[in-house]
Amino acid sequence: MTISVIIPCRNEKRHIREFLDSLLSQDLEPDWQVEVLVADGMSDDGTRETLHRYSETTPAVRVIDNPGRIVSTGLNAAIGAATGEIIIRMDAHTTYARDYIRECVRVLRESSADNVGGPWVAEGRSLVGKAIAAAFRSPFCTGGGKAHDPNYEGEVDTVYLGCWDRSVFNRVGLFDPELVRNQDDEFNFRLRRSGGRIWQSPRIKSSYTPRASIAALFRQYCQYGFWKVVVIRKHRALASWRHAVPGLFVGAVLTSLALITAAAALGLPAVAIASGAAGAAGLLLYLLACIAATLPFARSLDPLALVILPGVIAIYHIAYGLGFLSGIVKLARREASAATPARFFTALTR
Repeated sequence: MTISVIIPCRNEKRHIREFLDSLLSQDLEPDWQVEVLVADGMSDDGTRETLHRYSETTPAVRVIDNPGRIVSTGLNAAIGAATGEIIIRMDAHTTYARDYIRECVRVLRESSADNVGGPWVAEGRSLVGKAIAAAFRSPFCTGGGKAHDPNYEGEVDTVYLGCWDRSVFNRVGLFDPELVRNQDDEFNFRLRRSGGRIWQSPRIKSSYTPRASIAALFRQYCQYGFWKVVVIRKHRALASWRHAVPGLFVGAVLTSLALITAAAALGLPAVAIASGAAGAAGLLLYLLACIAATLPFARSLDPLALVILPGVIAIYHIAYGLGFLSGIVKLARREASAATPARFFTALTR
């Protein structure tokens, strides 16, 4: 049996060698053949040179050009070049158990699902990265999505990375090339609408390295929120109501500030005071909720990381909410297409 591993990447000089070494040391069945298809988004930091050195010495590694430079076009290019009956997506910023590929194939067969994967587990390295990873595991921060539960096994609405029979793409289509972010969610939404099943298993083990700075996290989740609106527009439906909650929260805060400003400008101090008091009470409750959400990490997290964790949780919500509202504004202006967003919402950076 041939298995195609597809990897979209761009400017991964610091990670690509370690990633490929770990991938090539996977524990496989004797009769399996694995081809590694790296779709490079025209890297200019030395990544391409490293990839070509691997492809010259390891025939299993092939480099595919991705002139679109985004994840969705890279995935599509790699799928188009793949020859395997099973396709497994991997990511250069993730580390994998030695039996990752083996378990993906086993779970795919045992579950009879159309897409399988493991939980989305984050492990930070720096102080800020550890706080970001802890927030990533918090049900309050992530809305209780099962993808963040390391022990959950069963059907889900989306799953980290993915493993498919090739026939799934023939039936459902490829990844949407217009989407800079949320291409996984959109594909899985289409898959479920067509009657497909998505399965998560804790036997499929990996750990994702999250952003290491608050600024990078803010930008990442602004983009997630923005592109979620594009997905909703395409399908005229929400995959889950939890995706809209941060936007409602940020919208409520902005509305409260607007009421206070308008009341003060119109000479209505009582209205301004009442609006301010209501807004302050709501924010206080939210702050207390953020603090309460840190309690499960009190023993496992560094004290300094624990101190900044409530603020990190708030950044997740505020950034996603602002991005979501920005997407709605763009929709209202009839500009919600992938070709028109500002660079802030399209540039993929670490």
